[in-house]
Amino acid sequence: MNWNTLAESVLNGNPINETEALSILTADDDELLPLMHAAFTIRKRYYGKLVKLNQIINTKSGYCPEDCGYCSQSSISSAPIEKYTMLTKEEIVKGAKQAHELQVGTYCIVASGRGPLPRDFETVVDAVKEIKENYPMKICACLGILNSRQAERLKEAGVERYNHNINTSEDHHSSITTTHTYNDRVATLEKVKEAGISPCSGVIVGMGETYEDLVKMAFALKALDADSIPVNFLHAIPGTPLEHLDELNPRFCLKVLALFRFVNPTKEIRISGGREVNLRSLQALGLYAANSIFVGNYLTTDGQASTADHKMLEDLGFEIEYSALPEKETC
Repeated sequence: MNWNTLAESVLNGNPINETEALSILTADDDELLPLMHAAFTIRKRYYGKLVKLNQIINTKSGYCPEDCGYCSQSSISSAPIEKYTMLTKEEIVKGAKQAHELQVGTYCIVASGRGPLPRDFETVVDAVKEIKENYPMKICACLGILNSRQAERLKEAGVERYNHNINTSEDHHSSITTTHTYNDRVATLEKVKEAGISPCSGVIVGMGETYEDLVKMAFALKALDADSIPVNFLHAIPGTPLEHLDELNPRFCLKVLALFRFVNPTKEIRISGGREVNLRSLQALGLYAANSIFVGNYLTTDGQASTADHKMLEDLGFEIEYSALPEKETC
């Protein structure tokens, strides 16, 4: 496969097909650098050398009734994590201030559970309103399954983006969780879009799926028109049903990122959870396909120090996509 020719075809408005997508995943490792160069050709057309920084605040940890096999917060996990109920509005706003100081463009408010409890939901709404008054950053909420009215209220409060990952392919979904369906996740994304909120949905790679499943995931997110696609790589946590899985290597992770860039050329592709333990010394190369990363820690696992992330971007010659807070008028 001539990867540059394929990239030029994509840039000329010709979507790749599933066979071509599969060839990205099965490419020989000797083709890795030409493949990443071709992915960068697409990424550069739409995003230049800009990188968007995202940061998570885990506002409610554990106590989740769902049985997702990868998650340390699920009802079937015995992982020794910190558990706590909903943070206060003040704590959530304080987290936004810290994110702003790190030049974060999108602040992600995440809470465990099937869906938001009424009191927890009101806390998020109030926090979002205060954050939007003080900090020029996008707000992404991730609160589980929503109804239409909840989606509308988040939009009214100032939430620009809502995350609800499909996580895996429809065919593989029942192997990962049984307490909700793939269609439950899609339905929430549709409600979010109807409310005028930008849909964020991604995947977790390395959960026993096939190459064909990965291709289906990339095309499913294209069909859903997800604006932001977080690509997570399984960080197998002791105490979870998937603790034994160790299927990934850095080279394959890079091919996955290239796959998602080729299938979804104009979309934000974010290197997300598990990048530090799976991409390891090749993390920087991932940004030749992706244009976004998380900084700081994840939900229950540690991330790379934010100073190291900023240094990585500097070494690459990339720039942070960020809008500074306007100067306040003085008397």
